[in-house]
Amino acid sequence: MIETTYTRIETPTTTHTLTAAQIASYAAHLREEERAAATVHKYVRDLSALLDFLAGRPLTKAALIEWKAQLTADHAPASVNSMLAAANGCLRFLGWQALCVKPLKLQKALFRDEGRELSRDEYIRLVNAARMQGNQRLSLLIQTICATGIRVSELRFITVEAVAAGRAELANKGKRRIVFLPDKLRRLLRDYLHKQKITAGAVFVSRSGKPLDRSNIWRDMKALCESAGVAPGKVFPHNLRHLFAWTFYSLEKDLSRLADILGHASLSTTRIYTAESGAAHRRQMARLGLVVT
Repeated sequence: MIETTYTRIETPTTTHTLTAAQIASYAAHLREEERAAATVHKYVRDLSALLDFLAGRPLTKAALIEWKAQLTADHAPASVNSMLAAANGCLRFLGWQALCVKPLKLQKALFRDEGRELSRDEYIRLVNAARMQGNQRLSLLIQTICATGIRVSELRFITVEAVAAGRAELANKGKRRIVFLPDKLRRLLRDYLHKQKITAGAVFVSRSGKPLDRSNIWRDMKALCESAGVAPGKVFPHNLRHLFAWTFYSLEKDLSRLADILGHASLSTTRIYTAESGAAHRRQMARLGLVVT
């Protein structure tokens, strides 16, 4: 019997060094791809967190797996995957695909989180709270997002010209779509523009005349929570978009059309917006009447 001996060949571990300059170069690349400013900012923040974690150490697959483990211990799974996506995107840009790490496997959520679900009544209380505080701009801003389903980053496309035309052309993520403004909203916005003497450009602007940014809107909405009696965890701009989607789907039951309105490339993304609450599911189960004793 001939005995065969196998010699194991050790593959050297590939090491690289991640720098702030490389992160800046990747950010410039994202801007050239017309990624949203908020997305670029988040990716830079996530990559800077990775840079801090490395603390001068070489960037290896082992180091990235270690970072992933630390993120998993400190963050929600969706946040972990979002940060890993930022890292993997940068690695591919740099030509270091071999270092990419796998995202966490997430079980599809069957129901909406009731603790974060903004109801119609709570939405109305937020609008009224802003109005009672004399903040007409915030009251109309909240209604504009919720009545059209736009992203907060798309608010800059709601202009004087769009109000006059009754429709806004939105450009986001390399795609364009038309959003119609309800007549009642247009009347409210026209009155507001007249009072503020805004004759052109974006409707919702700061004192300096620049379109409001996400952080200002987020802060102003959070300030309404106590007077409106709404839990802070439910109050953020994107939840208004979710409320629009759920309300539209409840009436129309047309997922494809809703996806077009929201600007989604995939129906699977739209399904997230139309998931029912656990309470609604419990009521449906009770109506089945299958418990007979």
